[in-house]
Amino acid sequence: MSEPASISAGIAERYATAVFEIAQENNGLDALESGVDDLAAALSESADLRNVMQSPLLSREEQGKAIGAVADKMGLAPVLRQVLGLMAEKRRLFVMPQLLTALRALLAAHRNEVTADVASAVALTKAQTERLAAILSKNVGKSVKVNATVDESLIGGLVVKVGSKM
Repeated sequence: MSEPASISAGIAERYATAVFEIAQENNGLDALESGVDDLAAALSESADLRNVMQSPLLSREEQGKAIGAVADKMGLAPVLRQVLGLMAEKRRLFVMPQLLTALRALLAAHRNEVTADVASAVALTKAQTERLAAILSKNVGKSVKVNATVDESLIGGLVVKVGSKM
């Protein structure tokens, strides 16, 4: 990992740990998870949101107002709203993707769950995905959430990655 990426990941992990612990103390993990999913979807779909996060032309106040409006409109958990405001104030919104990744990892660890990235030549049916999750759960000893993608370059079969294992 390059040094700037490592620094960004470290920043994101500290924010994520604080947000997770506050949400856990306030019994707000479900709301936090919902907010993380919604924010990740908005981030992947909205070029405007990505521009607000990364634009050096916007002042701290403008970034804070914009991200606050997005958080209010999405109905994010208060702890998530507050950390986004703090990140805007500190000019650290650029680490939001890493923050969401770190929060997902903390939530999954809390639920004793791992994510399996599965690439297949053709789309898996719901039954195939559920069966694969059950088989992987037996092998890893944890609940497995399958993140399935289609890779047309594969001739057949599956490529399964759980954590650092393939």
